[in-house]
Amino acid sequence: MKIAIFGGTGRVGSMVTNLCLKEGYEVYALVRSYEKAKSLIPGAHHINGEASDPVSIEKTLKDCDLVFSALNTDKTDTLSAATPLIIQGMLNHGINRIITIGTAGILNSRLEKGKYRFQSKESKRRSTFAAEEHEKAYQALNESTLDWVIICPTYLPEGGSEGGVRYEVNQLPEDGKRISVTDTAAFSLNVIKSGTFHQTRIGICY
Repeated sequence: MKIAIFGGTGRVGSMVTNLCLKEGYEVYALVRSYEKAKSLIPGAHHINGEASDPVSIEKTLKDCDLVFSALNTDKTDTLSAATPLIIQGMLNHGINRIITIGTAGILNSRLEKGKYRFQSKESKRRSTFAAEEHEKAYQALNESTLDWVIICPTYLPEGGSEGGVRYEVNQLPEDGKRISVTDTAAFSLNVIKSGTFHQTRIGICY
């Protein structure tokens, strides 16, 4: 299987990329820095460009079977700008399946019906910019015809695998406080391999 990856040099993205390579998948990663990519994901095919550039996206998607995106907000609108371009590129290339990393903030609130977690008392973050960017990406995917999955981890510290990952469709499991980057990447790989979940958000935590 050939996988197009966006955000492949980030914390989760680089780990998922390397896990995919170990599985024997062929990976095409859109990167802004060759040097960083060579260091973090040396086994991938590196396409130099920007996630906000349709031409770079088209080059990355060519001949791929599936898309994985770990694009983050990085205090910019890159995520909300890139997502519609990726969707259109996938339609152009006949690619149907996309798995992305979101945030627990865009899951449904348990306490306040009709609100996202970032809009409710469940969120302790003062700034909502990142969550709003992820919400825009979610809406773009939700309005598309693609087979999409948004994996939504809660607080993401560094650390190894602890196991015992819990998940829930469209909500964060009760009392979920954190999940490591390692276990988030492992969960993502399982979704890639198994083809489970369709057109939904998945909250994950310990």
